[in-house]
Amino acid sequence: MDIDYTIRKDEPPAITDESSPADVALYERWERSNRLSVMFIKTKISAGIRGSVDQYEKVQDLLKAIDEQFITSDKTLASTLIMKFSSLRLTSVKGVREYIMKM
Repeated sequence: MDIDYTIRKDEPPAITDESSPADVALYERWERSNRLSVMFIKTKISAGIRGSVDQYEKVQDLLKAIDEQFITSDKTLASTLIMKFSSLRLTSVKGVREYIMKM
């Protein structure tokens, strides 16, 4: 069973009346893999990430949204650390080393 098939391959053309049995089988395989991948990812990611990411039907869109969430989180973390670093003051006489380690 290729659960990662939808991640590796683009979506095939939609099924029409003129579609061959091979095209129908390919689309059904892609659709099943997509559905399983989305369910698997949703069960394995943390609730904080799951709540901040919208509902997606396609696994590639879901992965892009999760990736964008982490980019935003990295920027927020960097900003928080910079603010913490700039607001921290040397308050004791113990030394600069302990001051740096406290940061």
